[in-house]
Amino acid sequence: MGNVSHLVTRTAAFQSSVEQGLVDGTSGKDRQFVTALARGLDILRAFHAGEGMLGNQEIAHRTGLPKPTVARLTHTLTELGYLNYIRRFRKYELGASVLALGYAAISSMDVRRASRAPLEQLAHALNASTALGGRDRHSMIYLEACRGPSVVAITHDVGTRVPMASTAMGRAYLFSLTDAERNKQIDAIRRRWRDDWTKVKAGLDRSFKELADHGFCVTWGEWLPELCGVGAPLRNSDGTAAYAINASAPIYQISRDRLEADWGPRLVKVARDIRTGMAAQPSVAPATATAVRPVTNGNGTNGNGSNGHRPPMSAMARR
Repeated sequence: MGNVSHLVTRTAAFQSSVEQGLVDGTSGKDRQFVTALARGLDILRAFHAGEGMLGNQEIAHRTGLPKPTVARLTHTLTELGYLNYIRRFRKYELGASVLALGYAAISSMDVRRASRAPLEQLAHALNASTALGGRDRHSMIYLEACRGPSVVAITHDVGTRVPMASTAMGRAYLFSLTDAERNKQIDAIRRRWRDDWTKVKAGLDRSFKELADHGFCVTWGEWLPELCGVGAPLRNSDGTAAYAINASAPIYQISRDRLEADWGPRLVKVARDIRTGMAAQPSVAPATATAVRPVTNGNGTNGNGSNGHRPPMSAMARR
């Protein structure tokens, strides 16, 4: 099963490539939408973890942008420090300014600080991979990731991207949204998966029922045939931001019955613990904090994470 990690990385990179470009009709519908800015960001998104340098032709292929446009944008991004130009190979790599933005974002997330200890404890208890994810366009991106002591086949890490439509984490995230937000995301998923929409919709409907009934959902080889897992929704303590958590493992390591009877309920409890931890934290991290992964003990007063306008979520909060 050593190939599982490679397959996960390759599939995530492919998913990222599929989502490149602006051909969503966004720029045509929103007069406030700045197309030039969006194209520049698409250039940065063309780079994937572990793949190294890209030339203008490769970037053009991944983004769907004309090569002359790509050349102007890569030049601008290089001047600003977001790309480095490697003259010897006539290719670009991500620059330090991108890292600065990513660090600023991830180090200031209350949800990440509150989730680290509970997810790490769960990963060790289950000998599984656990993660916290947020939305990245129509995928989920890992904001925190932990592994059990003997997990060798799955090497997800912070920055891993997984599809929203076919993973337990993605479906749990969708379930946590308001009706309007969820319908918007599902409509975009339907356009992207139109050839397999009947199968995708059946999976979403089944997972939404599981989430309404039990507070978690199970996927079994629906994204990658070698992987299974459980997912649970998570909103921050004031209900303004949506996330999801998961626990996953190779299919040969676990039974579906155990996922439903043991892993799922544990994951729901971890979601409650994280909400409690967020409620106990200061709303703004101290300016002097520099650690990337400060650890919280997860103890605090009751953080009810109430979502009164989302009856299914309220029902889960009571579980």
